[in-house]
Amino acid sequence: MDYKLKDTLSKDAFRYGYLIQKIAPFLKPHIGRIVLNMILAIPLGLLDGVVAFALKPYMDCVINGKPWHLLGFTIEQSLLATVIPFGIILFAIIQGLLKYTNNYLTDWTGNKISNALKVELFRKLTSLDPKFFDINSSGIVLTRFFTDPETASKNIINTIKTFIMTSFGIVGLVGVLLYNSWKLAIIGVGIMAIAITPVTLIRKKIKKVSNDTMVVSGDMTTNFNETFAGNKIMTAYNLQKLQNTKFEHQIKNQFDLTISLTKRVGWMSPIMYFICSIGIALVMFYGNHLIISGQMTAGSFASFVTSLLLLYKPVKDLGRTLTDLQTTFVALGRVFELFDLVPNIKNKENALKLTELKSSIDFENVYFEYEKDIPVIKNFSLHVQKGETLALVGNSGGGKSTIVNLIPRFYDIQKGSIKFDGIDIRDFEIESLRNNISFVFQDNFLFSGSIRENILMGKENATEEELQQVVKLAHLDEFLSTLDNGIDTYVGERGASLSGGQRQRVAIARAMIKNAPIVILDEATSALDNESEAIVQKALDNLMQNKTVFVIAHRLSTINNADRIAVINEGELVELGTHEELISIPNGNYKHLYEMQFKDEEVSIK
Repeated sequence: MDYKLKDTLSKDAFRYGYLIQKIAPFLKPHIGRIVLNMILAIPLGLLDGVVAFALKPYMDCVINGKPWHLLGFTIEQSLLATVIPFGIILFAIIQGLLKYTNNYLTDWTGNKISNALKVELFRKLTSLDPKFFDINSSGIVLTRFFTDPETASKNIINTIKTFIMTSFGIVGLVGVLLYNSWKLAIIGVGIMAIAITPVTLIRKKIKKVSNDTMVVSGDMTTNFNETFAGNKIMTAYNLQKLQNTKFEHQIKNQFDLTISLTKRVGWMSPIMYFICSIGIALVMFYGNHLIISGQMTAGSFASFVTSLLLLYKPVKDLGRTLTDLQTTFVALGRVFELFDLVPNIKNKENALKLTELKSSIDFENVYFEYEKDIPVIKNFSLHVQKGETLALVGNSGGGKSTIVNLIPRFYDIQKGSIKFDGIDIRDFEIESLRNNISFVFQDNFLFSGSIRENILMGKENATEEELQQVVKLAHLDEFLSTLDNGIDTYVGERGASLSGGQRQRVAIARAMIKNAPIVILDEATSALDNESEAIVQKALDNLMQNKTVFVIAHRLSTINNADRIAVINEGELVELGTHEELISIPNGNYKHLYEMQFKDEEVSIK
């Protein structure tokens, strides 16, 4: 499955039937309000025709004193002179109520649909495996998963409503034109039809610009996120000018794209004005002839010209609405491409539930690659007994973190197998597999919220007694006692208000309260100073009690607790044994690594 979002360019943007079918389940729960909204749009569209229609009796009857004949009835001048002013007031009240109700229903349904889309897309986002996040920037993900559904879902109801309102507005006004003079109507409507033709010529340009804008917007968001998250690096290396230049370039690209569309869309309005002015000139020229020859009254002509002038606005709005509708469909196309993303890591049919590790974990001829034909792990085999602590050592980039990331199926291997008690981990339910594994990373992520909330993410239904126990075992109690709000202290985004050692101990407490039988420590102390490391190491020792542990070792103090040491070099297991066994191998990999990296540390520890 191709996870690269930037390369996805709304291939379905013009498949209107397909997109309506895809959005239908989100519209269905609100279909009653949507239908009512569309029904209200009809009289709102027709109301402009009422104004134009009223001019005929007003001019012919009220001003010129002629009786008005309508549907076999004769209406006198005095009655019309009274009815029309009050009718205008009543008309304004009805129009205002209809518009309010219509706008309320539009916003209500639009937001409901938008929220439902966002919820489903967020579920999709959380279902995707780490590879998706490896190859897509945060900016493009935010744009595709948040901005696009906002554009698509909120606008679709409003755009369709406007389309209906505009269409019926045109129908009503054309009806008034025909009522007053079918001969002039042919001229006026024909000219209007010619005026709207250019709209059909720009839809492909809209699609391209919309997609290009999406990419630039994603890059801009990424730039913001990187500036925020990497502010210390930016300051330390004086990268402000570089970041500013990058952002200015993105802003210029966005401006160029906007102007590119404006240049292609903007000329439609003056062309429509010009074509329509020709139509009005022809109508006036031929209308004069009809009035002089007695084929048309002055009131009919006034009503006709007013209708024709009023017709220009809905015709122009129809062009803009069709443009907006195309933009909405482009966004919809991008949204539903996201729904088509299928996680690479998923459950097999009739997957087994893992309840516990009974005997061992086995890697059998494991082969893995992130990029095609670039192997990271090669022919890796290893037997780990339940309750054993295994240290993984080796040069940076050798594949240690990759190996431990394969155990909870963050990624799936290409060849070989990883087995728990003789059963391939791909045969287990993913959720049950990961429920049996606790992770402590080098840079542990804390969510915005309190320390309590972050710890309880390991076990939501933990008792207060269990919580206090892990606080003590993780050596957090002394630190928490210095805080005004203790364990309920708010830690801020990414736990920024805590030191590295404090964040690690919160993460260890989170792993402890989960109480999983398998523990993976990915260089959990490598970023800490000696004093912080000593406290964290005590917490880790408590976490590792009676567990099967994989620990990526960066320091000697971590290796000391291991039952065996696996030396990984360029994705292969090159040596395996205890410290004494490996150090005794002449010219061995571990011996060399130990002398280069650990020997001085051993002296300092003694």
